[in-house]
Amino acid sequence: MDPITVPNSSKMQSVDIEALNQQIYLDSAFIEKLTEETAKVIVGQNLMIERLLLGLLTKGHVLLEGLPGLAKTLAIKTLSKAINAKFSRIQFTPDLLPADIIGTMIYNPNKNEFSVRKGPVFANFVLADEINRAPAKVQSALLEAMQERQVTIGNETFTLERPFLVLATQNPIEQEGTYPLPEAQVDRFMLKVKISYPNKEEERIIIQRNLTDDSFGEVKSVIQPEEILRARQSVRKVYMDEKIERYIIDIVFASRQPKEYGLHNLENLINYGGSPRASINLALASKAYAFIQRRGYVIPEDVRKICHDVMRHRIGLTYEAEAENITQEDIINKILDNVEVP
Repeated sequence: MDPITVPNSSKMQSVDIEALNQQIYLDSAFIEKLTEETAKVIVGQNLMIERLLLGLLTKGHVLLEGLPGLAKTLAIKTLSKAINAKFSRIQFTPDLLPADIIGTMIYNPNKNEFSVRKGPVFANFVLADEINRAPAKVQSALLEAMQERQVTIGNETFTLERPFLVLATQNPIEQEGTYPLPEAQVDRFMLKVKISYPNKEEERIIIQRNLTDDSFGEVKSVIQPEEILRARQSVRKVYMDEKIERYIIDIVFASRQPKEYGLHNLENLINYGGSPRASINLALASKAYAFIQRRGYVIPEDVRKICHDVMRHRIGLTYEAEAENITQEDIINKILDNVEVP
């Protein structure tokens, strides 16, 4: 196990870091089993699998942006099998209705009464494929379920499955016939992850697997959903020093008030910065990332590793930034380069 180097603070004195680190190391043992099982099917895309686990461990949802054919559907389907969880897929289209997602009341003529038919949102893993192809009313129906973890059909309210994770995808290239998600709705996604192409060696392995008669490998259930729920409690226990908390706040505030952090050149490029939800999610994701690394405490590098995924959809660019081809990635890089690391 790596040596423990945690800054001293008054808060730390009440926490037994050595014992906590050992406990988190034991509690996170299933991570290795999960990654090994998903690797039977998914070649590369370690970042995507890791970010899905971050969302799963923090009750957050993930928005994936990438071109078709990059194993987005396969990844979440494989992960759900490895966790022995229920998976459902919703293909978003312009003619989709809210009832197609949450369910509806069906009349039974034999009993002369209405009964509830639950929709595909009643699952542990819900893939919202091309979420920006459905109109706002449908998007809102899903996002309300994401936020409240419950839906109302008729006069009845139903609690959704636990754990519950929504993975939404959108194509960054094709814009025809799409309904872009409003900023307030995008903000409800904990992470926005950009998926890239595999490298040459990974693509060679993908070709070989698809040319053989055998399937990619049978995925076994290595853990149960209840273990994920227990792991969420362990993630909350991961130690975060006050200096790390202030570091997170500085990053978010630098996106709102760049001038106060010496980033005068960003003032005319940022339309709006991260909301308090950004601070909360950055802290939670940092703890979950430390948990995945099987460590009982957060270090600044954990924050920097997941900062882009938490912040990129929470920074609005001005017309001036767009005219100069400045992206959210550029803004975040400049913030991380200038904000003092504890």
